[in-house]
Amino acid sequence: MVVVGAGYSGLCAARHLHSAGLDVVVIEARDRVGGRVWTELTPGGAVVDQGGQWLGPTQDHLSALAEEFGVATFPTFLDGANVELRAGDRHEFNGLVPTSDPDASADAIAALLELDLLCLEVSPAEPWTHPDAVRLDQQTVGSWVSENVESEAARDLIATAVLAVYGAEPSELSLLFALGYAHGGGSMSALVRTAGGAQELRFVGGAQQMAIRLAEVLGDRVVLDAPVVGVAHGPEGVTVVADRGQAGGGRAPWRVGAQWLVMAMPPAVQSRVSFEPPLPGARDQLAQHAPMGSVTKVHAVYDEPFWRQNGLSGQMIADAGALRAVFDDSPDDASHGILLGFIAGHTDRRLESAGPDGRRSIALEELARSFGPRAAQPAEFTEQRWSAEPYSRGGPVACFGPGLLTGCGEALRAPVGPIHWAGTETAVAWSGYIDGAITSGIRAADEVIAEAGTR
Repeated sequence: MVVVGAGYSGLCAARHLHSAGLDVVVIEARDRVGGRVWTELTPGGAVVDQGGQWLGPTQDHLSALAEEFGVATFPTFLDGANVELRAGDRHEFNGLVPTSDPDASADAIAALLELDLLCLEVSPAEPWTHPDAVRLDQQTVGSWVSENVESEAARDLIATAVLAVYGAEPSELSLLFALGYAHGGGSMSALVRTAGGAQELRFVGGAQQMAIRLAEVLGDRVVLDAPVVGVAHGPEGVTVVADRGQAGGGRAPWRVGAQWLVMAMPPAVQSRVSFEPPLPGARDQLAQHAPMGSVTKVHAVYDEPFWRQNGLSGQMIADAGALRAVFDDSPDDASHGILLGFIAGHTDRRLESAGPDGRRSIALEELARSFGPRAAQPAEFTEQRWSAEPYSRGGPVACFGPGLLTGCGEALRAPVGPIHWAGTETAVAWSGYIDGAITSGIRAADEVIAEAGTR
């Protein structure tokens, strides 16, 4: 039994398979486990989550895994006023939506509530079964907002929320996809909220810890630095070919045969693997047309969370600029301060040419506008450009454009002979999140276990 991918999905699939008595090997392209969840220690000793990091209500599988391995959680800091940058001005506000323009705030709240109601009608498991699926799938989130939200300021607020959640522009997302995705997390409002929402809790010591512990449990069944380049499959099983790093240096092809294969990776990465015979057209087309979001995550580290002394929460939203959303990412003991920001969508692609120094300068200028001149002088600054990471190709999640779900959605989880599909994109609840990755791995493993029981 082979699992490709040692993120949370692949590791949980492998452990589930091993617990059922199946021999398993996990093949990972990177030199680490965790996939899109990656915790780094800066030279100055700050813990920063460069990828997925939060725990929200109803994410029970992730919560149970943290409890199993003794990883504590703490609330994302919220005390104080939030900051809004809009139309070149700075405002402070409390609550989920800025209040500098009351009419825009009312429009934005009404739009979020309408999206919440719409998403409850769309199955997160099979959104293409909605009675009006074709029409919803032909629209983008952007076109729906243009038709249903009158205020430009409110439209900007919705765009900021979409960029923060999906790493993509509203014009890039099928409305049907966005609604099913939101339903899987409870509602659109739940995805953008901190308290009571998807960003409610953080992990003491970072979110990668449980993946590392899972890999330790699996031991030498996890093989790193071995990008899979090809899969041959048929009635008798699979042969997986990886480009494996050698102990003495260099690389060489490595072949592993098995009866079943779990592919635990986003569609855009799976599309770079050669399959023989070729995958069915719908599955191949799905992989070709589901690009990752485009996002860079930045952390500015300070000696202390100085903004708290000024009555600020560390949260910021903006209608323009590089950083459209910022959070207080300081440790629970506030031994130092960290501001976390997202550069996403078109802006992330445009700023690729600015280089690390240019993006740093732009980000710090915007942090200083939000939180004062001290924000321009961090002790450390990090960035993680997920679109430049070849084994993720972007983040935080694959983005389904118009027509894809109704055209190819049924191929998302459908096994192809001995090949089964995992990864957070295939989850029916909390798709795009760590919890969804966990459940998708367990679901794919259960499919294999069921097949093994019939032989």
